[in-house]
Amino acid sequence: MVKKMIFVMVVIIILFVGFNMSYTEAQATDTVDEVMTGADNFLRSGSNEIVIKEIELQKTSNFIFNLLLSFAIIAAVIIGMIIGIQFMMAGVEEKAKIKESLMPYFVGCVVVFGAFGIWKLAVTIVSKL
Repeated sequence: MVKKMIFVMVVIIILFVGFNMSYTEAQATDTVDEVMTGADNFLRSGSNEIVIKEIELQKTSNFIFNLLLSFAIIAAVIIGMIIGIQFMMAGVEEKAKIKESLMPYFVGCVVVFGAFGIWKLAVTIVSKL
């Protein structure tokens, strides 16, 4: 059963990485001289050329937040289902071992979803400033 859980997690990670790779845009420069020229132009312009737009930053943050939160919810539900099915099918001694694995599961859920709550709170506070 552990092998199945590891397999499911690997598949989810592969899907997550593949999904992320399809939405990234990469910009590459050919030489170091171009990098230095771009840096010099940026410094001379008083940072007027490159402006991080607040709306774009908020959209990106919301997209990443929702993507990671969805991944965490899916992982928590799948792992919870696996533990629940194991508990229903287990004997008396095995149920004791499964109950021991519930504490790390709950602590992990609290930590992960608490981190998402803190992230959302921080973004909300910063966006109000």
